[in-house]
Amino acid sequence: MTQAAAFANQFAAVYLNFDASNPQQRVDRLKPFLPQGAQEQFGWNGYGRMSAGAFQFTGINVRDANNAVVTVTYQAGSRRGLLSVPIYYDGSKFVVSERPGLLPDSGPAGLPAVADPDRDSATETELRPQLEGFFKAYAAGDQVDLQRYVANGVTVEGFDGALTLAQLKDVVVPVGEGSTREVTAVVVWAVSSGSGTATPRTDDPATQPAGLEQAYRLTVEKQGGKWFVEAVQGASRPVG
Repeated sequence: MTQAAAFANQFAAVYLNFDASNPQQRVDRLKPFLPQGAQEQFGWNGYGRMSAGAFQFTGINVRDANNAVVTVTYQAGSRRGLLSVPIYYDGSKFVVSERPGLLPDSGPAGLPAVADPDRDSATETELRPQLEGFFKAYAAGDQVDLQRYVANGVTVEGFDGALTLAQLKDVVVPVGEGSTREVTAVVVWAVSSGSGTATPRTDDPATQPAGLEQAYRLTVEKQGGKWFVEAVQGASRPVG
């Protein structure tokens, strides 16, 4: 199955990318996948262009010992779709046995509304400066600095300067009690453009640091009257 999936993925990456300004390139790239005597463009009329990517194996329907249909997902612009690829296996090699078929994707699942939790504003205010310091140290990856914000015996790996904290946008603490709490923090990371430009140009957005808003779920523990981070992971949606 792994070999069939890899073969179909590679074929889809060639089949769904074409450009009328260089049709021969597609002919050459298709040859390793097609049976002898197949039409060299395998159904494309030589006009227009298409660019697709993000190819992933999604399923296989085995018809018999030699024949199967592999389904591959792809992304083309704003459109996500499926490509059904018929293949034949002779015991050692694969070949595309028939023209493939484009299929529509069902789209994203409907997400039911969930009520926002009642918030503990006093604890949110108390936690905010501590979490701001934590996320700055988390971005820098400075283990000495991180120890000021994490619970005793806890080690948290950081980003080693790949990110910087632009903003701690929100801290959500549901109403509750106890010295250990589960909280959500929404941060905005500044991500370097990697352009190598010493001074980003204000007239060129591509040279400016990107801002990426992300959410984290943290377990925090109160020790000696101060909150410390015990664990950090990606946030999950409230269940309700």
